[in-house]
Amino acid sequence: MKAALIQLNSSDMPEENIPRTIGYMREAAAKGAGFLLTPEVTNCVSDSRRHQQTVLCHEQEDPTLEALRAEAQALGIWLLIGSLAIKTNDADGRFANRSFMISPKGAIVARYDKIHMFDVEISKTETYCESAGYRPGENAVIADTDFAKVGMTICYDVRFAHLHRTLAQNGAQILTGPAAFSPVSGAAHWETLLRARAIETGCFVFAPAQCGVHPAQSGRSRSTYGHSLAVSPWGDVLADGGEKEGLTLVDFDLADVDKARRKIPSLSHDRRFGGPQ
Repeated sequence: MKAALIQLNSSDMPEENIPRTIGYMREAAAKGAGFLLTPEVTNCVSDSRRHQQTVLCHEQEDPTLEALRAEAQALGIWLLIGSLAIKTNDADGRFANRSFMISPKGAIVARYDKIHMFDVEISKTETYCESAGYRPGENAVIADTDFAKVGMTICYDVRFAHLHRTLAQNGAQILTGPAAFSPVSGAAHWETLLRARAIETGCFVFAPAQCGVHPAQSGRSRSTYGHSLAVSPWGDVLADGGEKEGLTLVDFDLADVDKARRKIPSLSHDRRFGGPQ
């Protein structure tokens, strides 16, 4: 099967990002991809909570979700919408960072809300407090498709190995890691973390990314690392999307999952232990 990782430079205006995303979807399908993946916050890259309150929608009314579901059905492909920034009914007004698996019939077959919030101070000039605007999810999710069981994660989740191990031990053959990674931590850790998650679990890892300096009508412009990656169950980088918008195509065979796990069956070697003292 062929997968397509769609790398975007999304702005903070959702309506601007829809036609560009659909254009890449059509190009990917024309090139034979049956599983398409978009990055984190496909609809809106913004650090302005006031702006987000103006342009974001609840899931039921979200125009990006509606348009991409319709396009997935028209193309007859599986689509992972890496995530959308979505309004919730939470009393504190926080949003959800929600990933969607869409079937070739345009149906939502799985939803996953990002569990781990990116609250960090990378430097004095680059700080993030994702939990101020987004509420964390509480449940791990595996999407059942007709080609694989897909464990769904988002961006900062990549640093939490136990989540990925739990997904693999419950049947996941592919792990998805859509991201809007910081350029600083991306250069230092992105590839290493993704390869480690693949090696530890014997899963394919597909991680479509945001890239470049993101246009912003409100608040500061964010920059993201790019380099969408596809990694084999043995830890080999199969494809790298570089630093610009575009498609990264990769052929994959799920038989490679079984081969890697037969060689090193570590998923079945857990032992209970005490301590430390």
